[in-house]
Amino acid sequence: MHKKTIAICSVAALVMMPGTAVSDPDDDSLTINGEISIVTEVEAPAHAENLSTIYSGWRFRSDETQAFQMDDFDNPGMIGVENAMVNWETVDGTEGKSCESCHGAPEDMAGVRAVYPKWNEDKGKVTTLEMEVNNCRETRMGAEKWKYTGGDMTDMVALISSVSRGMPVDVAIDGPAKATWEQGKELYYTRTGQLELSCANCHEDSYGMMIRADHLSQGQINGFPTYRLKNTKLNSVHARFKGCVRDTRAETYKPGSPEFVALELYVATRGNGLSVEGPSVRN
Repeated sequence: MHKKTIAICSVAALVMMPGTAVSDPDDDSLTINGEISIVTEVEAPAHAENLSTIYSGWRFRSDETQAFQMDDFDNPGMIGVENAMVNWETVDGTEGKSCESCHGAPEDMAGVRAVYPKWNEDKGKVTTLEMEVNNCRETRMGAEKWKYTGGDMTDMVALISSVSRGMPVDVAIDGPAKATWEQGKELYYTRTGQLELSCANCHEDSYGMMIRADHLSQGQINGFPTYRLKNTKLNSVHARFKGCVRDTRAETYKPGSPEFVALELYVATRGNGLSVEGPSVRN
């Protein structure tokens, strides 16, 4: 048998073979610190054409994994948030400024995470939070850019996300952002790699099924950055995209590339209505 055929058969056996264990999302509800209510199930937005209901990935996790996210003291991702709070207040670069100099307290950024990625009129393109952080560092602070998926950057995005927890994701797709959204949609449904899989094959067609030792979720990104128990660190959206593309045995795009920005925009809008919940905890 040809190697490619073997590979495709192997993933089919993992994900789609009749009799594979299937788990519907559980009925548990998520409240963080006993006070931040998180919406983990909502009617799918109209543009998520093949889904009637959307679920947070939290609903597919074991009780033990879910518990980590219910209290900030237990959530290992909050260490990254604490690290970012130090960077937020630290003056860096030639302009003698910190994040706090322009933006005030981190809490003043509440609501920002819920609307990104978004169209940036000045730049004439869709930008992500990571791109905006580096724009601030370069143009306002006179500081060096951070690596797109580096620890400092992912921690900072986790901090910005944390102050929006409980707010509904509301990423816009109208106006000039529509062309980028359409590009992201095409990427989402395009089969790639030796395994000839698309994002939709796993996260739309097969969610709830087992792959290796874990259940596939709908691939919602409202919980990013995500602390993964698998690699014991906070993971950014584009780092996860890179890993998924790699798993199809395809040549992947670079974090921050136009392709991944478009894909992030599309995937983010599929979660419109769910709560921001990052930093989340997943397997």
